[in-house]
Amino acid sequence: MASVAHAEENSRPELRPNAVLLDKVIAIVDDDIVMQSELAQRVNSITKRLQRQNTPLPSLSVMRQRVLDQLILESIQLQMANRTGIRIGDAQLNTTLENIARSNNMTLSQFEAQLELEGDTYASAREQIHREMVISRVQKRQVDQRVRVTEQEVQAFLASKEGRTQSGLEYLIGHILIALPESADKEQERVALDKANNILKELKAGEDFQKTAVAQSDGRQALEGGVIGWRKESELPTIAADIIPSLAIQEPSSLIRTGSGFHIVTVLDKRGGQEKLIEQSQVRHILISPSEIRTEEEAKEIIYKLHERLLGGDDFAAIAKSNSDDPASAIDGGNLDWVNPGQMVPAFEQTMTQTNVGELSEPFRSQFGWHILQVTERRVKDMAELIQNNQAQQTLHRRKFEEELSNWLLEIKGEAYIEIKEEFAEES
Repeated sequence: MASVAHAEENSRPELRPNAVLLDKVIAIVDDDIVMQSELAQRVNSITKRLQRQNTPLPSLSVMRQRVLDQLILESIQLQMANRTGIRIGDAQLNTTLENIARSNNMTLSQFEAQLELEGDTYASAREQIHREMVISRVQKRQVDQRVRVTEQEVQAFLASKEGRTQSGLEYLIGHILIALPESADKEQERVALDKANNILKELKAGEDFQKTAVAQSDGRQALEGGVIGWRKESELPTIAADIIPSLAIQEPSSLIRTGSGFHIVTVLDKRGGQEKLIEQSQVRHILISPSEIRTEEEAKEIIYKLHERLLGGDDFAAIAKSNSDDPASAIDGGNLDWVNPGQMVPAFEQTMTQTNVGELSEPFRSQFGWHILQVTERRVKDMAELIQNNQAQQTLHRRKFEEELSNWLLEIKGEAYIEIKEEFAEES
């Protein structure tokens, strides 16, 4: 027995002289932790993506610090989602993955194979997309309630130069932020201003904007090369709405000071022009949604049986009134009236676009459940006053949302308990 006990003691990992630590905690975030393996995996994933895009990489220490900041913010928001009961179901996640694959002209199997070729796995991509969907829902729930757009703002916008040209030129915007902490003192402001001026000087001397953003920016899009995305003139960020139209491509703006720090913007590219006409589709649909008393499979079985009845000649409006889980349209026989491009969720819009007038679509899945739709008519129409108002409302809401999102992220990070382990600071 003594020899057995001795063997067991020698087998304990903590007593092995050559034992290797496989993982460790590098940050505590409220009730959550960030592991070294999690950081390494994310750094590796972002590095590969930047290399595929031929974007120069920052130093490893800069990359690790920026990714850790990203993981900390994600952790705070995921914990918030857990506390408030925000969930993304498997069906919705699967539909999103299918839409991503379809948008890249791939089947789900081809998408999975492509991920493996790029050194990623379907499981890790699925998990990351799930995280992003949860975080997006948290942000919408928390930030939307802080955004208010009045009728006076809508009318003022429509009367402005921006409103008159909202179907015109689009700009691909680049952004660099040198952040200032809340209640920054004069010394902190001086250091940030010096850094911002040095960056601006380098950009004017010909330094690559996206490379500089990855290495130096504190903005949310830093690891994407500071690329905010395509924006129409009416959708330009408030801080740069009067500056961007006057910039040449790749020309950096002068420094812009706001409460969050010093900003530099540029126009990475331009496209488009006037668009006066839009194609509208008159659509009706039937929706069958999974619920607490109806499983996903049961909902799917019901929609396919209704589809068979419609193919057999049953009246669409009557079936919609009796069966559809969309109460607003069911009462009118499933009628959604005239639908504009971009108005519906992607799965619905894609099916609507691919369905000819008078045809019945195959059953399909969206985030709301199982649908059948029918396009009853199409028309090309000048931009109506109602559509202009709706677009103005959406534009102003989106602009205010972006501003409030930045403020909200600073607030929740400032309110969270965050402890960075000394080992990480020493390694960086």
